[in-house]
Amino acid sequence: MNRDIGSIQRELAKTIEDRTIGQEDCPTLIEKLSLFRREVITEPCPCMIEASVLFVVQGTKQLLVGEQNFLYDTQHFLLNSLDLPASSQVLDASPDRPCLGLMLKLDTQLMADIIAQNGMPPPYEHSISGSSAIGRVTTSLLEPFIRLLALLDEPSAIKTLSPLIIREIHFRLLNSDLAGRLWQIASTASQTHRISRAIGWLRTHYSKPFHIEELASHVQMSSTTLYHHFREHTAMSPLQYQKWLRLNEAQRLMLNENLDASSAAFQVGYESPSHFSREYARLFGQSPKRHIEELRKGRAV
Repeated sequence: MNRDIGSIQRELAKTIEDRTIGQEDCPTLIEKLSLFRREVITEPCPCMIEASVLFVVQGTKQLLVGEQNFLYDTQHFLLNSLDLPASSQVLDASPDRPCLGLMLKLDTQLMADIIAQNGMPPPYEHSISGSSAIGRVTTSLLEPFIRLLALLDEPSAIKTLSPLIIREIHFRLLNSDLAGRLWQIASTASQTHRISRAIGWLRTHYSKPFHIEELASHVQMSSTTLYHHFREHTAMSPLQYQKWLRLNEAQRLMLNENLDASSAAFQVGYESPSHFSREYARLFGQSPKRHIEELRKGRAV
């Protein structure tokens, strides 16, 4: 007998709540799977999203990408097709009833393999823009996650069984109301795939001088087409994305490796510490020194 969505979500919520006590973001023994828990409503907080699907089984969250917002809850899941900066906000949570959910990283090669193996015809949809989308939660999407989370109690079975369940989840997603967008992600000829490759290149070469012609050649697009589609998918230009990568890596170097601002600036590719400080303050609202001091105080609380 098929279970209703509510009972599946309650079971998932109980499992996630038990496994995230005292934590906000919790990686698991299943490499692509992580759990999250939020106990208070928040203002938008900067984050780095990955190509993934996120399901909330209790509470409500919202993702903000550029000027767009994507609300996901027990009825709607979030799909992200690219790695890019965004802001995340908790809209419904409390210590007694925390916002609970999970994230599974997408495997584009696996999706392409499922499409080819099953001879699945492409959905008829118009061109899809943007990097994030909201889909409708169904029992067929949620049920495999019950079995996937159950493997956390049987670690010896994870290596053998988790790939089978993750494959099923990808198959279910390819039959969901976001099938067209997932097809676009999996297709090596799509603009989304090329923008994903451009992002990968920038993440590897962020500390080097940026030339859009070199990046455009790498992804086999014209500079104008790359710029247009990059902004359409990420809400920023390639240069702005590189700057975001540099500043966040500099923050990590100062916070975790105790580098001073000048040393961090040079390491991530800035030639002028004063230029770095101005751009850092523009992004984070404070000078590098003051911001790192505030972050360290927050860690000590």
